[in-house]
Amino acid sequence: MSVSGTSVILRTTEVSKSFGKFLALNSITAEFERGVITSIIGPNGAGKSTYFNLLSGAFAPSRGRVEFEGRDVTHLPQHKFAHLGIAKSFQITNIFPQLTVRENVRVGLQAFVSRYDIWRPRASLPGLVERADALLAMVGLQDRRERRACDLAHGEQRALEIGMALAANPKLLLLDEPTAGMSPEETRVMMDLIVKLAGERTVILVEHKMKLVMGISQRVMVLHHGELLAQGTPAEVRHNDQVKRVYLGQREH
Repeated sequence: MSVSGTSVILRTTEVSKSFGKFLALNSITAEFERGVITSIIGPNGAGKSTYFNLLSGAFAPSRGRVEFEGRDVTHLPQHKFAHLGIAKSFQITNIFPQLTVRENVRVGLQAFVSRYDIWRPRASLPGLVERADALLAMVGLQDRRERRACDLAHGEQRALEIGMALAANPKLLLLDEPTAGMSPEETRVMMDLIVKLAGERTVILVEHKMKLVMGISQRVMVLHHGELLAQGTPAEVRHNDQVKRVYLGQREH
């Protein structure tokens, strides 16, 4: 079902992606509402990662169209996505391990603030430390700011990476399996963080943990064999017979 144009922040229209003769995605049309947490789920090999890479600009579709805030971004280079207000957190933690937690976020801030003047001295960029500390407070790492990033627990490193993604002040935050490898306690902390972040921006995530997906999502998309099997509220998806048959009935690993 289509939603009103003003509430749609991201839209894909009949996007497909082929790798040689392999069709990874087949004609997916979907709309993502502004200010909503949407989860993309599906069995292994369903096309989730490929679709996610299309949304973040890492891949261009073989066919179809991607629009962000009504603008065609189908063939824009990936670095332009950040300038538009789209940030991505990767499945594999992507931080600077030997820098302190604060320095990691400050690097992200400096890269974004001075992207048109890479030779601009750091001293001429006012408020970087204060802004880094504010972001660390947002992701719950203010007490870890002087530690080296490599000394953080796994869940804290994932939170740090999100803090770095927030340096660009994105309108849309894309999270690729944000709780991968986390303990139950770390997962609960990350769930709370995602809900908190969604209060000020749109969040789209790929996630395998069904309890998390159904607990925090307002919309759920289900992919299967590269096609859109179902979409709707968690309750609608949970009670969809096709979804139960191909995905929800499978044991989680």
